[in-house]
Amino acid sequence: MTDQKAPKSEQTRTLILETALRLFQERGFDKTTMRGIAKEAGVSVGNAYYYFESKEHLVQGFYDRIGAAHLAAVRPILDSETDLQKRLAGVLTSWLDIAAPYHEFASQFFKNAADPESPLSPFSPESEAARNQAIDMHREVLAGAKTKVPDELADVLPELMWLSQMGLVLYWVFDRSPNSEKTRRLAQRGAQLTTRGIILARFRVLRPLVREVHELFTDFLPGMAEKAVSGKAGSRRRASDPDAGPEPGPEV
Repeated sequence: MTDQKAPKSEQTRTLILETALRLFQERGFDKTTMRGIAKEAGVSVGNAYYYFESKEHLVQGFYDRIGAAHLAAVRPILDSETDLQKRLAGVLTSWLDIAAPYHEFASQFFKNAADPESPLSPFSPESEAARNQAIDMHREVLAGAKTKVPDELADVLPELMWLSQMGLVLYWVFDRSPNSEKTRRLAQRGAQLTTRGIILARFRVLRPLVREVHELFTDFLPGMAEKAVSGKAGSRRRASDPDAGPEPGPEV
């Protein structure tokens, strides 16, 4: 439902996105066209393309919406809970709660998201904002826990935790148990196992193994190596150009 208090441009964007999500559910992703979305939303085709360059970018809008809702849902957990396992389990299960209404058509996205060249891939440049937001959430999970993480693993562990979450999402996509109960049990057990691994990683002798696992992913998963390089470069650029202005926003 569009927010009547929001600026007209944001109302239009929300209307197009909500219409697209409804049509994805009713017709399927492949059979839904931008022209059809525009017609159902009551806007011109050009207006639909103004806000979203393609169907894939509409799905990115869906990713952003899920991410924002997830961030709001986990805030009480991250602000009050200090037990690492409970913090991580809360993050994972709250994502399942937020995504539950979209479960039926999630598998339609997967065949596109599984393609490393697709904008829908979680490793794509188009997914960078949603990916970074999720990794930052896992970084906060660690930072606020009473279980302390070695400084040398502070950047490695959040990315590994996000990759683990992506595995959970993949399982959820094809989970047909009532209320995704199997995925929920997997989230709880995964949080327990991850917590044990992080506790063990505090022993110096095991830290190289954690780094090697991270290097394995960055070497062989599409986009991860580029992310590692661009992340460092981006940090240097932001530090050297603190007065750089924001990118232009949409017209009102």
